[in-house]
Amino acid sequence: MSAWTFLTHHAHVLLQVSANPDASVLEIAEAAGISTRSAVKILGDLEAGGYLERHRRGRRNHYVVHPERHLRHPSNAAHTVGELLEALGDLT
Repeated sequence: MSAWTFLTHHAHVLLQVSANPDASVLEIAEAAGISTRSAVKILGDLEAGGYLERHRRGRRNHYVVHPERHLRHPSNAAHTVGELLEALGDLT
């Protein structure tokens, strides 16, 4: 039986960044259960899509999530990232 989850890796990364905006890529990857290479790609996707911003602070990154952005899938587009984060935990 194959393992599957209800949330995508993109959602897991977004949740981790929201919970800890100063987390390293390694910390984000470990918490999301993915490789660091996947985390880097997903963070790039989220940044390119306008869902987060990355700011350098010394040798680390600081991430800012944009909770006002609408979800991408047409069936969920009426909802925002902030609603998703609020629904899935005390992360906002």
